[in-house]
Amino acid sequence: MKIYFDSDYTAGAHPQVLARLAETNLLHTVGYGCDSFTDRAKELIRQACGCPTAEVHLLVGGTQTNATVIDGLLARHQGVLAAESGHINVHEAGAIEATGHKVLTLPSHDGKVLATEVEEYIRNFYADDTYQHMVAPGMLYISQPTELGTVYTRAELEAISEVCHAAHIPLYIDGARMGYGLAATEGDLALADIARLADVFYIGGTKVGALFGEAVVVTNPALLRNFFPLIKQHGALLAKGRLLGVQFEALFADGLYFQIGCQAVRLAQRLKKAFVERGYTPFVNSPTNQQFFRLPNNVVDHLLTGASFEFWGPRGLTHSDVRFVTSWATTDSDIDQLVALLDSVPQNK
Repeated sequence: MKIYFDSDYTAGAHPQVLARLAETNLLHTVGYGCDSFTDRAKELIRQACGCPTAEVHLLVGGTQTNATVIDGLLARHQGVLAAESGHINVHEAGAIEATGHKVLTLPSHDGKVLATEVEEYIRNFYADDTYQHMVAPGMLYISQPTELGTVYTRAELEAISEVCHAAHIPLYIDGARMGYGLAATEGDLALADIARLADVFYIGGTKVGALFGEAVVVTNPALLRNFFPLIKQHGALLAKGRLLGVQFEALFADGLYFQIGCQAVRLAQRLKKAFVERGYTPFVNSPTNQQFFRLPNNVVDHLLTGASFEFWGPRGLTHSDVRFVTSWATTDSDIDQLVALLDSVPQNK
């Protein structure tokens, strides 16, 4: 049987989430998230964030969430600062530009931006006498974890938050894989830290055990007035909204969200250790559920006979960059099978 490491949303929902959906399937509730399941889910999320005054909105998917939040935070003449490698710049098919806002890129340091470079960009922008003819930096977008599986430390995020607030621009954190970032082996950020330092962030469900759905947490509600109709305009509002509420209630009622993150990260680190012990070096040191290696093409081709994973960019002439991703659905047996495949590569070197 083939084993899958393509992404963390290739399987359906965590069995506990699916069971809860089945249990509540025949109940009748009002639509658009105005139901008791959604109310309960929102309160559980506020408690987990240690932020009782936060507004919580449940949206259907990550791209819709990013496009809706960024459109809501920016004035028409403003753009969003992001790392060159940021998801909104590379892998969202111009969704942000389609809303009328430019992505303003910063250097990527293993997926992260530096507070000093954010500050420098803003300072240089307003030092230019022609700045009113240019797209203004109206907010900062970062991911936790990043596209390369790296994570911001508490000190790094505090420095970034300080720069943003000094410049009076919102800090928005894409948390599509938030659960894995919180479980990172080298991480020191808790959900309460993120709620304290960010103006808006989202807790990803699609990649962390839900069938679909993301929870937007607005710690500064004044920034996103009239957000509900904007969600609808962007096609991110689910008529059967209770399906989102039921899932997030299941994920946060007994700490399942955090358990999923820990399990997937543990298995990803097992995978990394196995490759490293056999002489393969990661091209980025990821402490989360995504692992990246540059492998000889003969090794890649052999692994593909029994495993599915992604090329990270085009196939090279002799070596290729590849990505392995673990999730709630990954098992120790999956890792064992992958290691056995790796050990059976002909003339493995």
